[in-house]
Amino acid sequence: MRNDMNKGIFISFEGPDGAGKTSVLQGLLPKLAECGMDVVTTREPGGVAIAEEIRSVILNPENTAMDDKTELLLYIAARRQHLKERILPALDAGKLLLVDRFIDSSVAYQGFGRGLNVQDIHWLNAYATDGLVPDLTLYFDIDVEEGLARIAKNRHHDVDRLDMETVDMHERVRQGYLSQLAQHPERMVKVDASQELEAVIADAFAIITERFFKK
Repeated sequence: MRNDMNKGIFISFEGPDGAGKTSVLQGLLPKLAECGMDVVTTREPGGVAIAEEIRSVILNPENTAMDDKTELLLYIAARRQHLKERILPALDAGKLLLVDRFIDSSVAYQGFGRGLNVQDIHWLNAYATDGLVPDLTLYFDIDVEEGLARIAKNRHHDVDRLDMETVDMHERVRQGYLSQLAQHPERMVKVDASQELEAVIADAFAIITERFFKK
């Protein structure tokens, strides 16, 4: 189900670790502001207080005993709270909503990465979101080794639990995204994230304006 009952536009940003999607999202803000767009940005997991608390539990490197299904259910719980407090109000207010990760991350990371049942994840996503899906998902694609090298080079944060995963895990995550891309060509658009940041921002901006604002 699309968000046709809402007045806003919902765009999610997805990609494997090191793809630079968060930097692209931030880089788009001045361009969208120049076009007169009323933009709201947020992230998953997190975005609101309860979901940020759940995020801290998920990413805490000390939580090595966390079961894969526990991890998935924590993400789903954070998503539900985020939806109610942040996503739906922004769409109801007619905003252009940019979300750093959404439902496709659960399929890629917990489904393909962890090996959990993908159909179960689709059901949980639909349950948490009441069937809401983005109007557009920008998928930022990059070779896994290159993405991880970027993270190592530009690390400005403490190591979290997901940073400790193997290269094989990240490869499976990327394949999960590519599988989603093939299944949802009307919603998901691939962007070459191996380019220089400004080129990636320009590509993303062109896709957004072509899809929603071209007269």
